[in-house]
Amino acid sequence: MTILSSRPSPAVQGLARFIAAGFGSGWLPFSPGTFGSLAALLPAWWMVSVCGWYGLLGLFLLFLPLACWSTYVALPGMQDKDPGWVVIDEWLGQWLTLLLVMPLMGSGGWTFVLSFAAFRLFDIWKPGWVRRAEHLGPAWWSIHGDDLLAGVYAGLALGAGHVVFHWVGLQP
Repeated sequence: MTILSSRPSPAVQGLARFIAAGFGSGWLPFSPGTFGSLAALLPAWWMVSVCGWYGLLGLFLLFLPLACWSTYVALPGMQDKDPGWVVIDEWLGQWLTLLLVMPLMGSGGWTFVLSFAAFRLFDIWKPGWVRRAEHLGPAWWSIHGDDLLAGVYAGLALGAGHVVFHWVGLQP
């Protein structure tokens, strides 16, 4: 039996759910998206500390197909096509925000704090295309689409803010 068969074993389903839940961070009783985004900062911080920006890029590229697989396996048969406990998409969006802003802002603590706040703002607000991305394609993809786009919006907003602050002479 292959991992992507139509009927994965209970062990494979359990593994997929664990990954989709952001390695358990989505199972907290309230605000799973916020806690999932916060949990995503820990491996990002570690990877940046050990391997730099390229390490985080590698982690993101490794997790993107893993996240799609986990939701592909975990979602069939569920009524809710975007259950709150699925937060691996928040991990991807949070990491994408960091990847976009670190070349401008560095990898210090404030970059992580501001990236977290900006990503959560755009993920909750869902302006423009972010909301539309929730409904593009199959559920296992659209779960990730809105968070990836929220990460892009957050990264662009932080990057623009950083450039403006430097342009007017307000350097952090």
